[in-house]
Order: sequence, then structure tokens, then C-alpha cells
Amino acid sequence: MKLRPLHDRVIVKRIDSETKTASGIVIPDAAAEKPDQGEILAVGPGKKNDKGDLHPVGVKVGDRVLFGKYSGQTVKVDGDELLVMKEEDLFAVVEK
Repeated sequence: MKLRPLHDRVIVKRIDSETKTASGIVIPDAAAEKPDQGEILAVGPGKKNDKGDLHPVGVKVGDRVLFGKYSGQTVKVDGDELLVMKEEDLFAVVEK
């Protein structure tokens, strides 16, 4: 798969959420909410400001990020469901 996002966009793959609660109850796929965490797979070069200077994107490939439930545009590539979103749609980077 070769996706190269443009401008300040990033490609994110959702990280699967837990399918079992702490008490051991299994959550069926139909009832589970989509996770709001993902891993950055690709990053665009950045966005140009009014003067034409390039402002690079503040995340890098491999970062784990938080985003809104309805953020980004869903695309399917090689059977994988990915999200394309702007950097401003990201809430935070999860530090390990």
C-alpha cells in the first residue's frame, strides 16, 4: 500500500478496542463503539502559511493518537479501513 497524504493530512489506522470488559463480559461487534485511538501510517509534508513558508506536521509515522468519534474520512485500501484526516482533527499523541 502506497498512500501519500497531501498538505497537513495524515493517514490513521484505528486501534482495535477491547472486546471484553474488566468483569469478563464479552461485547459483540455490533454493540461496540468504534475506537477513538489510532496509529499514524503516513504524514503529509505540511501546510503553507500566508507567506508561502511550509509548516510541517507535528506528528510522525508510528505515533499513537486520539481523535474524535466522527473525525476524518473513511477509506478502504487493500481491505483495510483507514482514516484520512487533517492534523487539526487530532486531539493528542499518546505517550508510552
